[in-house]
Amino acid sequence: MAQRVLGFFSAGPRIAAPFPELTEREREILDLLAAGLPNGVIAQRLGVAAKTVANNVSTIFGRLQVAGRAAAIIRARDAGLGRS
Repeated sequence: MAQRVLGFFSAGPRIAAPFPELTEREREILDLLAAGLPNGVIAQRLGVAAKTVANNVSTIFGRLQVAGRAAAIIRARDAGLGRS
């Protein structure tokens, strides 16, 4: 029991991923959107079709409750995405 408590306190704080309502792939796409990349380039980087990226972008807008690309980018950058 003592070892578990020690492990808990020595592990340091856990930083939650931004936008827990998004899947890992959607967060990845949002990060690339926030970096200013168009859907076609995102599709090439991820090895998927441009239509797949467009569908994911639409889903991201809905889950983040934003009206478009600019609003999604602003929210993503405020959360630290798009800077790598």
